[in-house]
Amino acid sequence: MPQLKSLELMSAVVPRHNVVNRIGRIQSVSANLVTITGLSDVASVGHRVVFATAGTYGEVVSVGEKTISVLPDGLLTELKIGQAVQHLGEVSLYPDDSWLGRVIDSEGLPLDGEPLINGHTKVALNAPPPPAAERRHLGGRLDTGYALFNTILPIVRGQRIGLFSGSGVGKSSLMAAFASDMEADVVVIALIGERGREVNEFVRRVLGKKGLERSVVIASTSDTSALSRRRAAFSAMAVAEHFRDQGRNVLLMLDSITRLAEAHREIASTAGEPSTMRGFPPSMVNLLAGFAERAGPGTDGQGDITAVFTVLVSGSDMEEPVADTLRGLLDGHVVLSRAIAERGRFPAVDILKSVSRSLPEAASDVENELISTARRTLSVYEDSEIMVRSGLYQKGANPEVDQAVSLFSSLDAFAAERAENGFSGAFESLAQCLTGQSKTNP
Repeated sequence: MPQLKSLELMSAVVPRHNVVNRIGRIQSVSANLVTITGLSDVASVGHRVVFATAGTYGEVVSVGEKTISVLPDGLLTELKIGQAVQHLGEVSLYPDDSWLGRVIDSEGLPLDGEPLINGHTKVALNAPPPPAAERRHLGGRLDTGYALFNTILPIVRGQRIGLFSGSGVGKSSLMAAFASDMEADVVVIALIGERGREVNEFVRRVLGKKGLERSVVIASTSDTSALSRRRAAFSAMAVAEHFRDQGRNVLLMLDSITRLAEAHREIASTAGEPSTMRGFPPSMVNLLAGFAERAGPGTDGQGDITAVFTVLVSGSDMEEPVADTLRGLLDGHVVLSRAIAERGRFPAVDILKSVSRSLPEAASDVENELISTARRTLSVYEDSEIMVRSGLYQKGANPEVDQAVSLFSSLDAFAAERAENGFSGAFESLAQCLTGQSKTNP
């Protein structure tokens, strides 16, 4: 048995290594880039190299007729003119079912101290999305474990949504709840740019054993290079695609896609691309669009990738480049409000600012009517809230406002309810809220 285990480990590692690797030489070293000769005919943008003497890796960011430019992953202090550089080629992973319950880095190496067995199917980090004309429509509703997301803001198979949030308003807890409770065969979680202690805290305490056992966590902490942080997102997508191609329903969660854009900005700036969008390069839009398009419904015989991307919004600025770009790319956005979090309601979703583009198809006519009534009631309350709280509104002046005021506390409590009885139970609870018969307002 031990011999079989050793052979399994060896066979999983062997496919990752090329038989022949070309060698180039360092021509020059600048503040951030290294120029290398001898590899122009084999290297492409995105390929990996290793500086043989220093043991430092790097990624090709531009290719010229005789030289290539490489952005190193580590320090440049040990690099010298004439040192050998080995061309490694395209980065690829070999996912396996044994990866479930594991924490790995952006190159598919274990971060949890245990050996990692690689599968036999090679997946590329930069694969194209399924052909547009062959993709299925969005699938059925997914039970999320929350009444709010089972009704007013439904999530369906293959949908891509953004969680727009500042820091400290409960996005990590909401992600962990989705990882544990949302319908999915496999969960792939990318933690990009998090502090080191937060990765272990999220995995052990927030995600917990239940969430981890069906998840693959890919982490690249804030102290790693921009290359590693960007690669972590694409590694997570590649792993999700591997399980999707097996016909599985995959939940992909990225925390955060903003840090992916920031890592790309750093790399693009080093490569000489001008910054034109509040410091972000024009290529950011294409990067985010291409990345998001890889998620979603698969073709016949494949599963789906349902994607939840967190978007860091500084100062509630929904017009900043990353947030504004993603709102146009995704199939819905959920806005988490600091004001709601500060009064203790979690998840702190601002319902009126949030949209699920799976509606109205994802709900029946009766359900859509309940959703519309709930939104209209909350809108009326929001429009009159200042007058009501300041005492300027007199009860009886407007029946619609009176009703909105009487139902608000019930609807607000509903937004935090767990969905214990699936969709039917969630809609029944919503109907009770709208008739003043909820548990909080009997």
